[in-house]
Amino acid sequence: MNATDLCYTPATELLTLIRGRALSPVELVRAVLDRLERVNPALNAFCTVTADQAMDAARRAEAQVMRGERLGSLHGLPVSIKDLTLTKGVRSMSGSCIFAERVPDQDAPYMRRLREAGAITIGKTTTPEFGWKALGDSPLTGITRNPWNPAMTSGGSSAGAAVAAAAGLGPLHQGSDGAGSIRVPAAFCGVFGHKPSYGRVPIWPVSNNDYATHVGPMTRTVADAALMLAVMAGPDETDRTSLEAAPEDFVGRRPDGVRGRRIAWSPTLGGLRVDPDVAAAAATAARAFQELGATVDEVADPGFADTTAIIRCMWNVHEAGNYGQYLAEWRERMDPGLVASIEDGYRYSAAEYVALRGQKIAFWDSVRPLFERYDLLLTPTVSVAAFEVGRLNPAHFPQHAWDWFPWASFSYPFNFTGQPAATVPAGFTPAGLPVGLQIVGRRFADLTVLQAAAAFEAARPWTGRRPPEP
Repeated sequence: MNATDLCYTPATELLTLIRGRALSPVELVRAVLDRLERVNPALNAFCTVTADQAMDAARRAEAQVMRGERLGSLHGLPVSIKDLTLTKGVRSMSGSCIFAERVPDQDAPYMRRLREAGAITIGKTTTPEFGWKALGDSPLTGITRNPWNPAMTSGGSSAGAAVAAAAGLGPLHQGSDGAGSIRVPAAFCGVFGHKPSYGRVPIWPVSNNDYATHVGPMTRTVADAALMLAVMAGPDETDRTSLEAAPEDFVGRRPDGVRGRRIAWSPTLGGLRVDPDVAAAAATAARAFQELGATVDEVADPGFADTTAIIRCMWNVHEAGNYGQYLAEWRERMDPGLVASIEDGYRYSAAEYVALRGQKIAFWDSVRPLFERYDLLLTPTVSVAAFEVGRLNPAHFPQHAWDWFPWASFSYPFNFTGQPAATVPAGFTPAGLPVGLQIVGRRFADLTVLQAAAAFEAARPWTGRRPPEP
């Protein structure tokens, strides 16, 4: 295969080639780095490239193969890490001028596990400042562009990870999701993204946003995501909120598909605005599950409590509490939308915050009944397809200084509940932009979500279509 095809090859296939000595990790990493050098200037998926370290690791990985040593489950595979993640010895800027020179002295636990499994880090991917919005621009690292149309946003906050997956910059990419930050960019860029159950992947430092942040894989195939998740998942002493149980065998178990499952399809989740092109593609994708042997019922209104006031309060209060301390010195070099979000957060009293947090906790009581009747819930992932870079909201949606939630409200409810949720590529708009279908599972049912996504992928394969070359 040529170098471009090699860069688009799934991790599951690359592992077989490496273990069979038909492919050297050096050849693979070199091909990805060469492609990154050509493609990244146009797309801005990576803000830091660790080429020398990656090639050194690839040479060590090749030597281990040739010596017949025991190999890790990701041996020799290139992986990218989101810039919000702390990485030992590598700049971790969080998309902010404030931390432009920060170099941590230890890894996040999932980063350590990826290294121990033999993955080779090729660099850090872009994120908006502190991951505060579901878009792909930062005052420090600039605009990250959608590979299907560079005039359009990549989505965020795992912006560079989604673009890297879509553009063939290696098979495995780490994202994080506090209100949709894996699922939104994955949907906009036409790749698979999985937000695991809260605590499935341990986080350190634990994100100070009231147990809403999940870390997970972003890949072109479901099998690659399962492979990556199996390595990152499991309890860790640094994160007391991590799940106690060892991860299920996401890779080794034969996929059960969705035959016999009861699935709810909610086109608007009780009244959210959805663009017609997105609605049509998502509805067509949802019907595929009926063909796969599941019972699919349309549930126009699942009866979930209204969370509009909750997200707007809690999001901005957390921004204020976490980053307001920097305004006096850094305001002029921060994202103006983030500044507006912080300032809005200051208007809430502690009593108002606690009352709304109580509503957030009680929100599960309105969600639980649906999942007592159904194994899975399907929705559009996002209300719109990717829109023009430089905008906080699509031109046909209300404009606001900081509020981007009206077009991205399908995702954050499941950060409130901690449930697993994935997005699968569901088709394209007439303008050629990807559309995502969200698959939400019961508490802790990551395996069920992955099996459903794999069944859909087999029935409606998406990896054969690639973005145009930049």
